[in-house]
Amino acid sequence: MNRPPRILVAPLDWGLGHATRCIPLIRLLLQRGCYVLVAAEGAAEHLLRTEFPQLHYLHLEGYRVRYAKTGLGLVAAIARQLPRLLKSIKAEKAWLRKTVEQYGIDAVISDNRYGLYHPDVFSVLVTHQLQIQTLLGKPGHLLLQRLHYQFINRFNACWVPDYEAAPGLAGDLSHPAKLPHVPLIYLGPLSRFYAGVDQLQHYVLVMLSGPEPQRTLLEQQLLAQLKSYGGPVLFVRGLPGTVGLPNVPYHVNIMNHLGAGAMQQALQGAQLVIARTGYSTVMELMALQKKSILIPTPGQTEQQYLARHLMKHRYALCLPQKGFGLAAAVQLAQQFNYTFPKVEDEESGLIKAIDTLLEKINTTQKAMAVKSF
Repeated sequence: MNRPPRILVAPLDWGLGHATRCIPLIRLLLQRGCYVLVAAEGAAEHLLRTEFPQLHYLHLEGYRVRYAKTGLGLVAAIARQLPRLLKSIKAEKAWLRKTVEQYGIDAVISDNRYGLYHPDVFSVLVTHQLQIQTLLGKPGHLLLQRLHYQFINRFNACWVPDYEAAPGLAGDLSHPAKLPHVPLIYLGPLSRFYAGVDQLQHYVLVMLSGPEPQRTLLEQQLLAQLKSYGGPVLFVRGLPGTVGLPNVPYHVNIMNHLGAGAMQQALQGAQLVIARTGYSTVMELMALQKKSILIPTPGQTEQQYLARHLMKHRYALCLPQKGFGLAAAVQLAQQFNYTFPKVEDEESGLIKAIDTLLEKINTTQKAMAVKSF
């Protein structure tokens, strides 16, 4: 190659998990000598700028999805936003055509952004949800999967952040009976953290994330219960770039955001972690084999399914947000018989995927050189 391959990485803005799981992917691209551009905005952009200030950042408007205040209202809220979501997908497709030409992009890695595929450059979709959960039972699952695969099959490849062997961490979400037609690579779980020696300091770590208003609703619920819970707590709000903090009791250390290094230290010092049942959070907790209490977002069918799956395998104690009590939950966790999946070669699938991508780019560039000659 006459120049380093130019790779565009674009995470969905649906919470911070899509951005955090792009961190190990970007690290490996940089190790392979790639020039990485990131397309994002808002909290996702701020998080990645903190980790990789040297990268080239392009503004790309997110889907800006908002959840409902109740689980029952979520389906209606998503339905109302669907026309705007489809418009955003169409707009990002047009944006990509201009960006590929302007910046000489060689490949696109899109984490759950369905319009970021291009006919002339290798385009990859990263998703753990091959089977999207619905409230409509098996017929609804099959119909939505058919529609979903129409989007996935527009890409050149699909990368799945989970173990290849079922059930993996995501169960049926990442191991459906029917797979899309495009080449599929299971990356293994993606985590920005590395397994290390815990230095327990016997505090509870609260890690919040996810779309509004549910992030704020859970935060308010937990903050109200801190006064009656006297144990030490480290409370990370999941709001990178935010200024100002709420008042908390003396035994609580609260902050808006922690970078990857500081968050790993916080996790390794925590005796117990309280968080949403977001899949990226699950991957990180399993990488560090941390005991956790996970609270699925009300009405969010993916997290509801993950909660059942994790409880079945005893990977995490999962409790509903309605009626959640901090002190009682911590007591339940002390009695819960946690188990953890066997840690395998975490990076083998990711290395295979990146090397395959770079081979595709190299082959394309050689063919173009021969054609121009």
